[in-house]
Amino acid sequence: MIKEKIVVSKTAYSQRLKSFRTRAALILGTIMLFAAAATVTTAQTYTDLYNFDGTNGSNPPNMGTLAQGRDGNLYGTTSGGGANNYGVVFKITPSGMLKVLYNFDGAHGSGPNCALTLGTDGNFYGTTQGGGDNGYGTIFKITKSGTLTTLYSFTVGASPFAPPIQGTDGNFYGTYNTTVPGGGTYKITPSGTVTLLAPLPEESYAPLLLGTDGNFYGTTLHYYSNEGGTAFKMTPTGIVTILYSFSRYSRPGRPYGPLIQGSDGNFYGTTLSGGQKNGGVVFKLTPQGAITVLHNFGDIPNDGINPFAGVVEATDGNFYGVAYTSGAMNGGVLFQITPAGAYSILHNFGDIGYDGVGPAPLMQHTSGKIYGLTSDGGTYNYGVVYSLDIGPRPFVKLVSTIGKVGRIVEVIGQGLKGTTAVSFNGTPATFTIVCDTYLVTNVPSGATTGFVDVTTPGGTLQSNQRFNVTPVIQTFSPTSGPAGTAVTITGNSLTQTTQVAFWGILSPSFTVDSDTQVTATVPAGAKPGKIAITTAGGKTWSPVNFTVTP
Repeated sequence: MIKEKIVVSKTAYSQRLKSFRTRAALILGTIMLFAAAATVTTAQTYTDLYNFDGTNGSNPPNMGTLAQGRDGNLYGTTSGGGANNYGVVFKITPSGMLKVLYNFDGAHGSGPNCALTLGTDGNFYGTTQGGGDNGYGTIFKITKSGTLTTLYSFTVGASPFAPPIQGTDGNFYGTYNTTVPGGGTYKITPSGTVTLLAPLPEESYAPLLLGTDGNFYGTTLHYYSNEGGTAFKMTPTGIVTILYSFSRYSRPGRPYGPLIQGSDGNFYGTTLSGGQKNGGVVFKLTPQGAITVLHNFGDIPNDGINPFAGVVEATDGNFYGVAYTSGAMNGGVLFQITPAGAYSILHNFGDIGYDGVGPAPLMQHTSGKIYGLTSDGGTYNYGVVYSLDIGPRPFVKLVSTIGKVGRIVEVIGQGLKGTTAVSFNGTPATFTIVCDTYLVTNVPSGATTGFVDVTTPGGTLQSNQRFNVTPVIQTFSPTSGPAGTAVTITGNSLTQTTQVAFWGILSPSFTVDSDTQVTATVPAGAKPGKIAITTAGGKTWSPVNFTVTP
């Protein structure tokens, strides 16, 4: 496992980073040195927004994705620098004005190696890899004004690399790594009560993803071994299922970065090695575990290698990411890849400092621009904040994307003052405008799974993700009967029903009578147990059992 508690200087960080990349290069093996050049797209505009100088932070972490707050600003961490050389939490405006919110002091954590998560309470949640009560890292909460609360200090032999992710129950879920190969998962309440969940077969460096089904998805790899890593699913109760086992060489191998769930419901990510050229890949993974390689890296110096950080799906339907390069384009590249696998280089970082671009994941601001961080390079070789204008129109982002009728849903964006309407897949909803970048709404009765539209004076802004309206079963009648019995099931959000099952046996026929009622036939072979309904927004079970009679 990689253990980096405190970053004390630019020199120490440089040595570790170079060692990190040397190990990665050894993994890659023999790579083609000359190949046909990848297409370079020039329509996008790259802007270097801010250069860290050490006093205000240095060396943003490898998994340092920026988080957009309710105020429209971006929030992040650096693993070093600041007043105590233990790293900082910072805020930066979309135009590049940066302010340090908190200087880590060791006692409250040191060396944050992750992004921040915006909670539904408006605060940000993250972890540090070192410091705290026991020296093995912390889980913390910080307000937008910079008040930090340590929620939990890890004990000997465990430390986190990734931030906790908020689930549908309001609790946060995350991973930690151990001193021996392997790791684990945990749940923490907003007040700081921790429950250890399932162990993991290897370390996990990337944040979990909350899927549209309410489960969590992530990646693992043991950096110093020959193992290829995994993609896994975890339920909120801690049951882990391996979706795919990666290979180190012949197949895609070693997924360091996070998974994202695309608009098509599939998962997308990158590996730092493997593939046809042993330089890593961009892949698509179905929820059932079938993988498709979209791009094979390794055509140096024209393409790139070692895409650590995963990809982000932008509102233009394409995916964006970062890969290392060497030779003529020493440093790295920003790339675009279409769902069909067409690959284009958008920006060459080149020699921006002694080692070039770091592999931090990208994010899309609601303005439409893409933002990212480098772990080094720039004016002072301490890293930069940059933006990439790809041209898409502005949109709104939902803080939570799953919930039942009546759930409070927070919406962040811009130009929200004067909003005249909010709708969930066409169903009008009530709302309250808090400020120009933030409003609050509720899932309306009759809403179906789909995009949220916000009508503003400047036009209609659509959410970049669908909101999944969770169905509910309240009662059913009759409560017992043999196979062939017609059972009337009542609840809400049932319009988009796709399956009805009696204790796991699918009903041979069902009718959606209304948003609050479905009539289904008891299937042959059904056993006593709960009735389940699956819709486009999720799955729900009846509160009591149906009794099957002879």
